[in-house]
Amino acid sequence: MKQKTKFWFCQLFIVVVLFTFLSNCKKDDNDNIITDIDGNVYHSVKIGTQIWMVENLRTTKYNDNTDIPYVTDGTGWDTLTTPAYCWYKNDAATYKATYGALYNGYTVSTGKLAPKGWHVPTNDEWTTLENYLIANGYNYDGTTTDNKIAKALASTTGWGSTNITGAVGNTDYPAKRNATGFTALPGGDRWAYGAFFDVGHSSYYWCLSGNFSSWAMCRSMQEYESSLLSSELQKHYGFSVRCVKDF
Repeated sequence: MKQKTKFWFCQLFIVVVLFTFLSNCKKDDNDNIITDIDGNVYHSVKIGTQIWMVENLRTTKYNDNTDIPYVTDGTGWDTLTTPAYCWYKNDAATYKATYGALYNGYTVSTGKLAPKGWHVPTNDEWTTLENYLIANGYNYDGTTTDNKIAKALASTTGWGSTNITGAVGNTDYPAKRNATGFTALPGGDRWAYGAFFDVGHSSYYWCLSGNFSSWAMCRSMQEYESSLLSSELQKHYGFSVRCVKDF
């Protein structure tokens, strides 16, 4: 009798250990924890067929472990035609953890900014995201035409306030607020003459483009807009970066 009890106890122990192991494997696979070359940790979310980082990139090095030039001077930033990064208002202690770094477009064009296995999305990949969200009812009003998806991408906190219907900064349509889990935060930007603007009001994200031009595509969200916006701007501006997983 004792031997039979011992046998079943051993079998139960093996099942518990195996279940724990498989559960942990599944959790790790689903969480998709990412670590960059600096040791910064990011999380991810699957949207349609794509997997996106949930936080803005904050690495100070390329993925080959070489340093990205750190430029604080406004005039120096404005005249750059080479890669650089900074922190909003040159204040890493206040802004790094929440909003990540601001990179100019020349940094993105190197193709070495994202962690291994990830990349800065092209404009076409942003369009894939946009089309999926529209077609699957992520517009703030649930329609499946036109671009009214910004609320579903934006964080539920940190944004300025507006009473414009369906806009990111309006708390209306609560079920659609950050419905994707993308959690876009208004990290601001660095524009002409190296000036900093718009923390709390806007988020700009670079699209991957080549080195052949001083202009590049970007995507943005504004507190008073309901759409994910698209524009082409000069590469010496400083914007946030989100990464998407390689396939």
